[in-house]
This record gives sequence, C-alpha cells and structure tokens, in this order.
Amino acid sequence: MKRINIFRLSIKNLQRKFIRTALLLLAVAVVTGTLFGATIFITGMQNALHLGTYRLGADILVVPEAYEAQARSALLAGEPTSFYMDRAVYEQILKVDDVWRASPQLFIKPSSFTCCYSVDVFLVAFDPASDFTITPWLEETIKKKLSGNEVIAGRSMPIMAGSTLPFFGTPFTVVGTMEPTGMKFFDQSIFMTLDAAYRMAENSKTNSLQPIEIDRDRISAVLVQVKDSVTPDRAAIHISHDVPGVRAIASDEVISTVRRQLTGLMKGILIISGILWILALLMIGFAFYMIVNERQREIGLLRAMGAKKRNVFSLIVSEAVMVSFIGGIIGLGIGTGFLYGIKDIMVETMKLPYLLPSTRVMQELVGGALLFSILTGLISSLIPAVIASRLEPYDAIRKGE
Repeated sequence: MKRINIFRLSIKNLQRKFIRTALLLLAVAVVTGTLFGATIFITGMQNALHLGTYRLGADILVVPEAYEAQARSALLAGEPTSFYMDRAVYEQILKVDDVWRASPQLFIKPSSFTCCYSVDVFLVAFDPASDFTITPWLEETIKKKLSGNEVIAGRSMPIMAGSTLPFFGTPFTVVGTMEPTGMKFFDQSIFMTLDAAYRMAENSKTNSLQPIEIDRDRISAVLVQVKDSVTPDRAAIHISHDVPGVRAIASDEVISTVRRQLTGLMKGILIISGILWILALLMIGFAFYMIVNERQREIGLLRAMGAKKRNVFSLIVSEAVMVSFIGGIIGLGIGTGFLYGIKDIMVETMKLPYLLPSTRVMQELVGGALLFSILTGLISSLIPAVIASRLEPYDAIRKGE
C-alpha cells in the first residue's frame, strides 16, 4: 500500500478552499505583522537610548534654569538651540563635593548650512582638556585630537571626511564622522573645540552677513560625572542647590521619562496584539472545526484505507501550521513595510531617538515572530485535530454523505 504523504495532502486541501485559506493567512499576517513591527520599533528606541547614553558619558547635564526644556529637547530630539551662561558656573560645579569631574560645552544654532540645507545641523563645542564624551572617541578612532578649524560630523550628516564646511564665514575641515547612535544630538551635530567656536564668533563680525556674538566667558552646559559614593539624582539636587540659576538634569531622569513613555506605548500595543491574537486563535480554530465537519467523509475514507489516528491528527495540525507559517512570512513583510512607512513620522511626533537593532537582534526577532505564528496555528488546531482523529471510519463516512 502506498504511504500517505501528509504534507502533499495538506497542500491540496488548502488549495481546494482558496478564499478561506487566504482569509486565515490574512488573520495570522495581521497579528504577526502588528507585533513584529511594534517590537522592532520599541527595540530601536531602546537601542538608541542605550547607545546615546553610553556616548554621552555624563551622569548629569547642567544648564541655565530657564532653558531646561530646550536642553531636554536638544538631548533627546537633537533640536538645534542656543543658550548661554557664565563660565564661572563650571568652576562652581567643580567645587561641589559630589562631583568627580566636569566639562563645559557650547551649543550654537547656525543660521544656515550651505551644503545640506535639508538637515537641521547642531554645532556643539567642547573643551578637549576636560572632555570625556568626544575626546575618548577621537583618541580611539582617529588617533588624534582636533586642532585649528577641524571638526567631527555626526553620521546622519550627508558629508564625508575631508569636506569643508563654512559656518558664520569660517571654513571648517571635517576630519571624521562618528558611528550612528540614533540620537540626533550626536548624529546631526558638528563637533568642534571651544577655541574654534570662539574664534568663529570673533571672525563672524567681519566674515559673515549674520555675525554671532559669543564671549569667551560664555558656555551653554556642563556635563558632570559624579563620584561612586553618590547617586546622580542626589548629586543633581546638591548642584541645583549650591549653584544658583542652574538646573541639574540627571541623565537617568531623562532616560526614565522616555522609558515610561515606551512602557506605556508597549502596553497598549501588547493589549491590541493580545486581542488580535485571541481573535485569530478563535477564527482559525473555528475554521478548522468547520473543515473537520465538512471533510468527515474524506477522513473516514482515509481511516478505512489504513490511516491511523495520529495521521489524521497530523493532517489537520500540518494544515494549520502551514497557514500560520505562510501567514507569518506575509506578516513580516507587512510589519516591516508599515514600520518603515510610519517610523519617521512616529519619531518626529514623539521626539525620541531611534536606531535600528543590529543584524543579530533582527534575526532573533524574525525567528521569534515566525515561531509565534506557528504556535498560533498549532494551538488553534489542537481541538479540531483531536476531534478529527477520534472519528470512527464508518460513522464518519455515513455523516459525510
């Protein structure tokens, strides 16, 4: 007797009811695509927060009290801004007991960016003598410090090493581009030394149609690393108390705020996905229950020809798993396309950083999504498969007539 090929028989059964099969595929695709796209989106934001925080390297960001909102927006969304405070603040911060080390920075919003007008560039000047954010990257990657009018560009800037960029009438030479972080504060910024920024401001009075005035005793922010014996939150309170006119923002505070937003968003997505998944389970389960009723005569004949209960069980389950697997693949395509379609809009609306997960993480997410879709078909088909396997040949043939 010729052995029954369960796989081939399952394919023929699915092809026979094409419209019903298509609807089942769509149900699985919607659930898988929604969960897959949402997971990549959330993972991308968490990835950017992790890398951006690591690159920032600071426990606390100290800014003028009146510009706290602009500073948060600059750090998270990379929105170019300019605000200043006296450099004496930096000296006062160094005297706070909780502070291990600190470094001043200067934020400048350029009036124009001639080579790449479609990008909101942010000029960030740092002090090479005390910096612990950009300087370590320079020493490790470029093997040199910035000198003269040399600058470093963020990875999102459409420029290459060796390019010349004019700012306020002063030409700057790009000596390197940083690796992507997903945070616009780094990816869409131009980094220069404080001396270069002050010279640019001085020369702008004669070289630029839109001069900028920045005295050498002005800075925008101070990045702080605290001692191991204290927490950033506690140190931030002490700095805000001991140094008048400033607001000390703990990096954990900024990140935790974003994480709360992501947690709320993820909960909403999980609830919606859970509801869709339950509906998909019920839909597939009911569909295969109806399939078993429709095919009682066929099942009875298979049993009469020598098929065992496990063969009938495998037939129903394999059909459901095929539907789920193919639907899962379609869902991956739908989820990926939808994500790329709305990603930029979501990032701009929420003002949050974003960086696609690594290839390894993407592979894990794809594998997890396909496994999830297969389990959906497997679970939903168990009861109909058990019912089908228990049908007696004679009764099944008679009921199917």
